[in-house]
Amino acid sequence: MLTKKAAYNVAVVGATGAVGAEMIAVLEERKFPVKTLYPLASSRSAGVTVSFQGREITVQELTKDSFEGIDLALFSAGSDVSKEFAPIAAKAGAVVIDNSAAWRMDKKVPLVVPEVNPQDVETHHGIIANPNCSTIQMVVALKPLHDAARIKRIVVTTFQSVSGTGKEAMDELLEECQALLSFRPAKPKVYPYQIAFNCLPQIDDFLPTGYTKEEMKLVHETRKIMGDNSIQVTATTVRVPVYVGHSESVNIETERKMTANDARAVLAAAPGVQVYDDPVHALYPMPLDVVGKDDVYVGRVREDESIPHGLNLWVVSDNLRKGAALNAVQIAELLVR
Repeated sequence: MLTKKAAYNVAVVGATGAVGAEMIAVLEERKFPVKTLYPLASSRSAGVTVSFQGREITVQELTKDSFEGIDLALFSAGSDVSKEFAPIAAKAGAVVIDNSAAWRMDKKVPLVVPEVNPQDVETHHGIIANPNCSTIQMVVALKPLHDAARIKRIVVTTFQSVSGTGKEAMDELLEECQALLSFRPAKPKVYPYQIAFNCLPQIDDFLPTGYTKEEMKLVHETRKIMGDNSIQVTATTVRVPVYVGHSESVNIETERKMTANDARAVLAAAPGVQVYDDPVHALYPMPLDVVGKDDVYVGRVREDESIPHGLNLWVVSDNLRKGAALNAVQIAELLVR
C-alpha cells in the first residue's frame, strides 16, 4: 500500500495519448490528492503541455530517472514501455498501475476491477494491472449475476470503438469518412482495411487457434478477476466505426435459474451499473449515451429460450473512462483509502 499522506506525487506515463489524457482529466475530476503531477511521454511528445488544475504542465521525456520521489505511477504507453519501466518505477518506491497487457496474467500481479475484486490490491508487490477495456465492463456487469446464480459459461461478442486503438485510429476514422463523403478513396494505415462504414472482425493479432489475442484476453482475464477458473468463456471481438464506447452482446449460462426481472433487480443494486432497459419504449444503452459516463450500462436483458438457465444482455461503457482511465484511478483510490 501507499504510505499515508495528505497528497501524492503522481506520474502519468503516456500522458499525451488518449488514455493518458483521460487519466489526467479523471484525477482532476475526482479530486484525487495530487501534490505534484508529472506527465511523462516519449521524446517525440516531450515539451508539449497538458492542463491540470488550471495550470499548464510541461510533459517530460520518460527516462530511467523519472520516478525518484514518485508515489504513484499510472502507465498507459504500451506493453513494451511497461515491461521496461514499470519495474524501475516500483524499485524507486512508486506503486505502478499499468494499463497495458504486460503484467495482467503475471501470477504475482493483481488484476483489479474495484467493483469486483478490490481486496486483490492488498497482494501487490509494486505493480497492479488494469484489465483490458472490454473485460472491465463485462465483469462489472457479470460479477453480481455470478454471485447470485453462478455463471457456468459466457459467450461474448464485442463491438469496440476505434478509440481503443488510440488517437491515430480516431483520426483515421475521421479522415476516411471525409474522404468517402467527398467521393475519394479511403487510405487505411492504422487498420488493415477501411474502418469507415465497415466492421473488422479482428482486434489484435491472430493466434494459431484462429482466435485473436484480444479474444483470449477476455477469456483469461475474466477468470482471473472473477477468481473462478471453471467459468467457460468464448469471445469474438469486432472493431466498429464508433469513436468512443464499447458495446458487448453477452450470453451467459447459469447454474441456478434467474429470470430477466431477477437479473434486472440484481444489476440495479450493483455498484457501477446502470440498468437502461425498457423494450416497450425502445430504451437501451448505446455508445452515444455513455461517453463521459463512469458507469457500465446494461440493457436488452432477456432469457435465452434455447437453454434452461440462460440470459442475454447488452453491455455498453465508455472504454476510455471505465475501460481504462477511471478504473486505474479507482484502483489508486483504493490504495490511498
